[in-house]
Amino acid sequence: MSEMITAELVDLDLSAETKEAAARSLAERMVALGRVTDLDGFLADVAAREAQMPTGLDGGIGIPHCRSAHVTAPTLAFGRSARGIDFGAPDGPADLVFLIAAPAGADEDHLTILSSLARQLMDAGFTAALRAAGDAGAAAALIRGEAPVADEAPSASGPSGQESEPAGAFRIVAVTSCPTGIAHTYMAAESLENAGREAGVELVVETQGSAGFTRLDPAVIAAADAVIFAHDVPVRDKDRFTGKPTVDVGVKAGINRPAELIAEVREKAARGEVSTKATPVEAAGDEGDGYGTKLRKWLMSGVSYMVPFVAAGGLLIALGFAIGGYEINTAKSVVDHFVWTEAASWAALFFQVGGLAFGFLVPVLAGYIAYGMADRPGLVPGFVGGAVAVTINAGFLGGLAAGLIAGATVMAIQKVRIPAVLRGIMPVVVIPLISSAVVGFLMFLVVGEPIASLQSGLTNWLESLDGSNAIILGVILGLMMCFDLGGPLNKVAYAFAVGGLGADATDGNLKVMAAVMAAGMVPPLAMALATTVRGKLFTKAERENGKAAWVLGASFITEGAIPFAAADPLRVIPASMAGGAVTGALSMGFGATLQAPHGGVFVVPLIGQPLLYLVAVLAGTCVSAALVIVLKGMRKTTPSAVPGRATAPEVTAEPASVAVKETVAA
Repeated sequence: MSEMITAELVDLDLSAETKEAAARSLAERMVALGRVTDLDGFLADVAAREAQMPTGLDGGIGIPHCRSAHVTAPTLAFGRSARGIDFGAPDGPADLVFLIAAPAGADEDHLTILSSLARQLMDAGFTAALRAAGDAGAAAALIRGEAPVADEAPSASGPSGQESEPAGAFRIVAVTSCPTGIAHTYMAAESLENAGREAGVELVVETQGSAGFTRLDPAVIAAADAVIFAHDVPVRDKDRFTGKPTVDVGVKAGINRPAELIAEVREKAARGEVSTKATPVEAAGDEGDGYGTKLRKWLMSGVSYMVPFVAAGGLLIALGFAIGGYEINTAKSVVDHFVWTEAASWAALFFQVGGLAFGFLVPVLAGYIAYGMADRPGLVPGFVGGAVAVTINAGFLGGLAAGLIAGATVMAIQKVRIPAVLRGIMPVVVIPLISSAVVGFLMFLVVGEPIASLQSGLTNWLESLDGSNAIILGVILGLMMCFDLGGPLNKVAYAFAVGGLGADATDGNLKVMAAVMAAGMVPPLAMALATTVRGKLFTKAERENGKAAWVLGASFITEGAIPFAAADPLRVIPASMAGGAVTGALSMGFGATLQAPHGGVFVVPLIGQPLLYLVAVLAGTCVSAALVIVLKGMRKTTPSAVPGRATAPEVTAEPASVAVKETVAA
């Protein structure tokens, strides 16, 4: 590590008060030595990595780091702060700050050295020696490994741990990984290995870092009693660990509470609880989430898997209507009658295929809500519950209930202590059998009928809406669609709308679908219009995004406004909501209908009252664009505190004009 850190890269009196200032101060030392070519560009990369996950760790350590094209050689700078700097660690500010800079194409040897440093940070003796170092040279030598560490913990026996663990010890295999793969990956591994030795278990870690990874021996995995995943990026080849008791958490949990993870996975093994890995929809690291956050993720899991069925089925049904007219729903089955040269036959084909795809909506919704809660064992009871919901006409609400009941049932079964002889058949026989029976019983005989009645009442209410009531519903839907721009609230409104589509959709259902799509088009179109009319109020990047937002908005991709909302949420989001409410109200008031669940302006032929519908979209777009221009024109801003990141425009209000200029943080 002699080339990575020298005395010139050490600041034992780091005076910075913020993590951005600390990173800048240490990075300037790298620039002075020619290790970094573009200070602001490098700091922007550091800030982007910090935005993914705070780099503060328990024990007073901050490790801002990144891989950057502006780094010429792997470099480490160290700063010691007397007052402490907040890097987002749970236990408070950091007094030891390590800025790690890796080139975009760093070789494996250098990355291995950096990973060794990360492991050292888990050694209390090492950090104590750094706090006591009297000069920069001594601190640099200590980090390079050229100075002894007092009271250093006994060395590990190596990743496999074969020599240090007693015969017959409980065996755990673990995988650690993080977005950059330089620091947290290896710190979590070291922390878990140390905790394993203290707990008397045999723990082997596979680190999936930037330097690559060596897969654990299949025999080691087969012999393991349990698995720990501590990761913030997907675990590679995760299926290798299927069928074992598993704890799946974020990488910081592996660093901060390894003993708890070991105890938790041992308890799961004792209960015979297997295959409880994180779902693709849930982000790793949500172990501290509250019930409300988990519920939102479970519901989003179901909705995200349902949307492709919505798009395919809904558009095919709409295409069938467009070609064959409304009477197409009475056409004979294409199995019995299909004429290749007859438009009506093709219309019937599209309509009937779309209807079949739409028939999967509720089962898929329920199945993947259960999957989000309990992984693969939740799929069977979830789909069964969703099918029951369709059978008893419980609809979208029944699917939500079925998914939650199925997931909860499987999770409850997994907590039961199971004899070892039965564990192998639990995921494929016992859990599907028992959970499906329980879900079927509850949906058919307990909760299904009340939900079906509620669904029927809601449908009748929608059908009866007219005048002011319909306008109020349009306002509510418009606000929901524009509040989080493709987030959970937006998805709830969208799922509510598509749940009423299908071959038997009523006029009220079609009005709701029209209002939802119209309102969802407003935010990106409004931002595109605002950047066109008053470009000086926006940064160069925002003006470029505005060009793309025209197409995104016209295609009903509400997420096209996210870059604007992320940069200026207090102005963009309220303005978007106002325009969305106007559009939703006008669409409902005009009585516009829509048979397609997606498509934006490209499905105008499928819209009832198309000209008035476009007027509603245009009105909301103008309202939002005008509001965001007014709000941005009134502000006074200062340069961003994030190093190297382009700020929002700096505006100085004047009596007759507004002087606008784009700035970059110094």
